[in-house]
Amino acid sequence: MRRRKGCDVDREKSSVLTPVVITRLANRLPLDGLAWDDSSAPQAAVLVALTDEEQPRVILGRRAAHLQHHPGEVAFPGGKREPEDASPWVTARREAHEEVGITQAHVHPLGELSPLMTRTGFEVHPCVAMVPASPQLIVDTGEFDSVFLLPLQTFADTAVFRLETMSDGHVQRKVAHYTLDEDMIWGVTATVLALLANVAYDAGLNLT
Repeated sequence: MRRRKGCDVDREKSSVLTPVVITRLANRLPLDGLAWDDSSAPQAAVLVALTDEEQPRVILGRRAAHLQHHPGEVAFPGGKREPEDASPWVTARREAHEEVGITQAHVHPLGELSPLMTRTGFEVHPCVAMVPASPQLIVDTGEFDSVFLLPLQTFADTAVFRLETMSDGHVQRKVAHYTLDEDMIWGVTATVLALLANVAYDAGLNLT
């Protein structure tokens, strides 16, 4: 195992050849334990789970239609911070296990992205990790109507990505969107995918 100075999350040192994209992400993303910050906003964490393959796939789900926040939208497994959660990794691992059945021992941290704000006012911490190539998923239908895996490289394609100016009635902001086979991934989820595509593939997607 190797540990960065000051980091409370271990990376896995594998005895087999690590896929190039996974290695690139591990080398380029910070991994500092990602302690909670002092934000006054409610906080959450998501697990951005990438499969251990030469062309990694990312685990996504369609949120259940009855949920209060973001019903029917495509999202990563994750959820709200609990008072006892020492870091976003604790939250992300627990929620991913509860929502899609990813065993916590199979979650190997690669790095972190800076927190992002959702339109509903949550500060979301993305935790990027490697999981087995063929993860055994058990879906909590109270959280997700369906779960699926898409190649990460899909999100490096400029033809399916755009920024759209949106307004909540008070503030206008540019929001990331992906259009895939007439389906839509947008908001924080799309922003995370675009940021990862830029790191993993030097995609050059403009997020400003």
